[in-house]
Amino acid sequence: MEDPWGTALALFQVWISVLLCLVMLPAMFGLSLGVTGVYIQILVQILEVSRHMLLFLAQWIIHRDGGSMAQEMLEVRGSRPGGDFTLGDVFYFYKKGMESLVDDQVTQCFSSEELASWNLLTRTNQNFRYISLRLTVIWGVGVFVRYCLLFPLRITLATISFTWLVISTTLVGFLPETSAKHWLSEVAHLMFYRICARGLSATIRYHNKENRPKKGGICVANHTTPIDIIILANDRCYAMVGQVHGGLMGVIQRSMVRSCPHVWFERTEMKDRNTVTNRLREHVTCEDKLPILIFPEGTCINNTSVMMFKKGSFEIGGTIYPVAIKYDPRFGDAFWNSAKYNMVSYLLRTMTSWAIVVNVWYLPPMTRLDQEDASQFAQRVKSAIALKGGLIDMAWDGGLKRARVKDSLKEEQQKMYSSMIVGPDGPSDLAATPPLLDLQD
Repeated sequence: MEDPWGTALALFQVWISVLLCLVMLPAMFGLSLGVTGVYIQILVQILEVSRHMLLFLAQWIIHRDGGSMAQEMLEVRGSRPGGDFTLGDVFYFYKKGMESLVDDQVTQCFSSEELASWNLLTRTNQNFRYISLRLTVIWGVGVFVRYCLLFPLRITLATISFTWLVISTTLVGFLPETSAKHWLSEVAHLMFYRICARGLSATIRYHNKENRPKKGGICVANHTTPIDIIILANDRCYAMVGQVHGGLMGVIQRSMVRSCPHVWFERTEMKDRNTVTNRLREHVTCEDKLPILIFPEGTCINNTSVMMFKKGSFEIGGTIYPVAIKYDPRFGDAFWNSAKYNMVSYLLRTMTSWAIVVNVWYLPPMTRLDQEDASQFAQRVKSAIALKGGLIDMAWDGGLKRARVKDSLKEEQQKMYSSMIVGPDGPSDLAATPPLLDLQD
């Protein structure tokens, strides 16, 4: 019995030594041995080979024409004498309504991003007509690599990183409030996030670093996954904002706040908008504190779009530092569909993917103009992020993921339909809509 245990212990020591020397130490000091880069290049070649070997059965249910509904209705009416509304126009609205029921734009934002070809993961959004023996062998080798080699490595690194975070931030928390304590706190946090990133085989490309958020400001970004925090905090430290949790997450939060002024709220405080705004404003007015990291969408969107930014983050004042985040879906689905998977299931899926490859763009700082209100400022920042990240700029609220559409939004849509029906020269008020065309439902 001694020989097997001795062999197992020796293998474990070798495993920890390799992990410490080749992964953890370079990650803790922000260095790279180039292993992840070579791994990504090999993946690109393999996925390119598999793309040429696959033939997908494309099933396009809906073909959407470009342009707005108002423009299309003007074209339809312009093709007939007088341009008045006719009963035949009902079929146009019927067509648009069926398209929205089957595949509306909002629902698309809360499902996994469609891929152009299979990425050799167990999960995929597309079906394929045939898999060759060669491709099956490649897929089988990929399963072995992801589940038997990468997954244990990532679990080990995640365990070590969270242990490091709790111990280091707790110890730093006992130090007096000096510049040395703040520096040590930032070092401890950076090491934690960098080890986590290596554990996910993350390849992060930061663009326009001269625009990185500075102290006393607010960093706002589009939100795809909880991993967004790890991606951004690899380049600099941020003060986190969130609700106080219990259990393991509560232990981590309490240890973090001892060394760094993160902003955690109790559940009752989160419902009090004034309390939240005042706490955040107090943090921003201190130029020595880390920039606050906020995701104004309030929920995760599937890496294709940016939805409405809540205006609360833009009422605080101070400088806003916009950041655009875009993941490469070929190497894994970074989107967290919280309605379908819990956090543990999502992390397991992420840790058994190929890698996390992401681009981060730092945009020039923005401030609220004199003639702008908070909603307009939020829209301007959102549009800038969407443009830079190549994302679709959508006006819909991400809260529609779990809530019903507000009556005010329904009324806006009713007025729009009414104006299209009566024409540009007719009354636009909803009361002018014929009783037969009740668009409430």
